[in-house]
Amino acid sequence: MADDSRDEPSEDDFRDMLRDFLAGNTDLDPAKLASAAGLPDDPEMVQRLIGQLQQALANSSEGINWGLALEQAKGLAAHSAVVSTAAETSALEQALHVAALWLDEVTSIAELTVAPVLLTRAGWTEATMPVWTQLAEPVAHSIANALTGVLEDQAPEELSGMLGNAGQLMRNIGGTLFAMQLGQVVGQLSSEVVSGGDVGIPLLDGETRQAALVPQNLDGFGAGLDIPVEEIRLYLSVRELAHARLFRHAKWLRLHLLTQITDFARGIRIDTDRLEELASDFDPQNPEELRAAMTSGALIPPKSEEQLAALARLETMLALVEGWVDVVTAAATKRLPKSDAIAESVRRRRAAGGPAESAFSTLVGLELRPRRLREAAALWQKISDAVGDEGRDALWAHPDLIPSDADIDDPAALLARLTADSRIPDDVDMAIEDLLNDDGENRPHEV
Repeated sequence: MADDSRDEPSEDDFRDMLRDFLAGNTDLDPAKLASAAGLPDDPEMVQRLIGQLQQALANSSEGINWGLALEQAKGLAAHSAVVSTAAETSALEQALHVAALWLDEVTSIAELTVAPVLLTRAGWTEATMPVWTQLAEPVAHSIANALTGVLEDQAPEELSGMLGNAGQLMRNIGGTLFAMQLGQVVGQLSSEVVSGGDVGIPLLDGETRQAALVPQNLDGFGAGLDIPVEEIRLYLSVRELAHARLFRHAKWLRLHLLTQITDFARGIRIDTDRLEELASDFDPQNPEELRAAMTSGALIPPKSEEQLAALARLETMLALVEGWVDVVTAAATKRLPKSDAIAESVRRRRAAGGPAESAFSTLVGLELRPRRLREAAALWQKISDAVGDEGRDALWAHPDLIPSDADIDDPAALLARLTADSRIPDDVDMAIEDLLNDDGENRPHEV
């Protein structure tokens, strides 16, 4: 009896077919795939993508190679690298020193134990990529798995066995494309951010909670503001140190915030109906529809009720963090003539977000925006006025003490409780305390 198994397409056949495509031995130009991946029309980028996909074909391991994202991001960051002069470096170091002294006057939270650093754009991408990949990984796996499932469903019957055996291969390729897209986004972000805490979340890892500035981007922040660069350096130094001090002091805060983000991301599901439409109607010679779907967030369906609730909690916490930073920074920089103008520029910049931040939100389905920033800052100011800096900062000792969304809406009850806990005891209070603490020595002896 003849063995028909040799006529069945195999995983090796599928691998060979993809290799032919990547080698240019088909009608489809590999540059089209680079376009679909959201990469620029750059021969070097195309060759890098092809090389990485060829490696993905040879890779049989599970998981996504996030090293590709870092390589892509650092490559983009290095293209626009500018080395700071010795004078600029000295000026920023002096600004950070003064900023630390000013903060000591307005917050009870202790200074950092590790000196702040000045990062290049490439250095920022390397230092922050572990957090970006942590946030993106759940979505990357969802897309890779959904792509595999849809291709298996859409494949003709004669190819079903081949694709079934090549599921891991497709996940590797999908993961590679996603990792390179993330690298593209983070590389673009490196040209926008001015500090380690600029996007609101603690991107710098480690117990030291180190502060960092990106000198190359400070000039871009001040462009068109008609504000002396010395004031901008001081203001942004104070803001970054305040952010870093808070996360070092409230040791629970970083894990709490990142857990909220990753829990939200794990709930994201890919719209397989939309993916199936793209698969069935896909024109290989015109991949713009696929690229638009990936970069517009069209593959991520509307958020569920649970996700909307989780997002609201996350936005409240982001607003409380940045609202506290705003209030402390305003108090510390009151010597600067243009501090109010700089503060307003920071708020508008965070509310609008830059192009790369918008790209991240569509890629991962999550916006890192503190939508209630002004209301949260107003609450922290009222708390400062009521109980002072030390009473305000004491609320970060435990998550149960942090103001809630309801407190932001109506702070009266919170302020009443805080002032009752912290008010100076009057004569009646002292008399009651003496009575309660009396051990009997001053009482009349019974006869």
